[in-house]
Amino acid sequence: METRSKQRISLSTYFFISGFFFSSWASRIPSIKESFHLNEAELGNLLLAMPIGSLIGLPISGWLVSKYESRFPLLNSFILLALALSWIGFAENIFALVAAVSIFAFSIRIFNISMNTQSITLQKSFTKKIVGSFHGLWSTGGLTGVAFSTLIIDLKIPMHQHFLMVAGLGLIAALSSYTFLLTKDKSTAGNKIKFGKPDKFILYLGLLVFFASLCEGGMFDWSGVYFKEVVGEEVFTLGYLIFMLFMALSRFFSDKIMERLGMPRTYIISSSFIATGILMMISFPYFWPAIIGFSLVGMGVAAVVPMTFILAGTSEKYSPGMAISIITTYAIVGMLLGPPLVGYLAHLFNLQVSFVLFLIAGMMFIPVSQLFFKHQKATKTL
Repeated sequence: METRSKQRISLSTYFFISGFFFSSWASRIPSIKESFHLNEAELGNLLLAMPIGSLIGLPISGWLVSKYESRFPLLNSFILLALALSWIGFAENIFALVAAVSIFAFSIRIFNISMNTQSITLQKSFTKKIVGSFHGLWSTGGLTGVAFSTLIIDLKIPMHQHFLMVAGLGLIAALSSYTFLLTKDKSTAGNKIKFGKPDKFILYLGLLVFFASLCEGGMFDWSGVYFKEVVGEEVFTLGYLIFMLFMALSRFFSDKIMERLGMPRTYIISSSFIATGILMMISFPYFWPAIIGFSLVGMGVAAVVPMTFILAGTSEKYSPGMAISIITTYAIVGMLLGPPLVGYLAHLFNLQVSFVLFLIAGMMFIPVSQLFFKHQKATKTL
């Protein structure tokens, strides 16, 4: 097997386990809400720990991928991630829980930026687009994690045992795949942030991932609660499972869709699917309309992040790792505002009304993407 194929398989393993870890945490949010007797606003406060921890990890991740080969922070942050997930399961008070969630978010941010830096660099070895397939495997890992969590919950296995199993399996997969990861990918230029007038190229891409993260992150955190409290389903992981299933399936086709329809049209189609799905689930809060709505939103958000990361890798001002690190700042702000804001809106009104936030975020892909491609076209004609 050729070297680039081995590198692709190894990196695919990391994308898969990243999704598996994140969904294992997200699928247990309703359990944490119940165990610690949190209302929607209090849960929103807890969820603030995720973006804050990510924000702290952001400058560190940018420094690490510029100073070392990306596989070094990739493995070390994953080991910290496994420890943090285990700690969440054993937390006995709200202070320990917040600390564990913060470290979980901190490590997953370094892990994800290192992983995406590898994917953008490896893309240069292939003529066809492959980044979408990596994100498809992230979603597949997430889907597998939700299915596994659903089984664990059905068997009434305690959360701390659940998270220990996930951490152990993840560490085995990560350590066995490390040897074959891409090496010598440290960039020699474009590793310093340049202050001054905002770069429109980075600004527009940043806004796209901001709205994508607001929508996607909110769905991760609140889909289980929505299915449990609005739709009234006992198996509350079902909504999250459907969302992840259709996002995963769509991401495997996203590379071909981008090549066939072009990125500008793909952003418009993504926006349309999200808007239709959200309108359906909030207008008809019943089992089948909610299932269809969640599936449409999953299809809509699927291509946005991988497509935007591909565009970030074409920056003439920054290296791939630094460009991804900068636009991820916008993603973290989306995560910072989205899930807690949903909690506050749900507390003031109700959870159905709060999901309008995702509708607005999804619709913003159209004007922002049009501004980006207009700017890109104007830059090339200069």
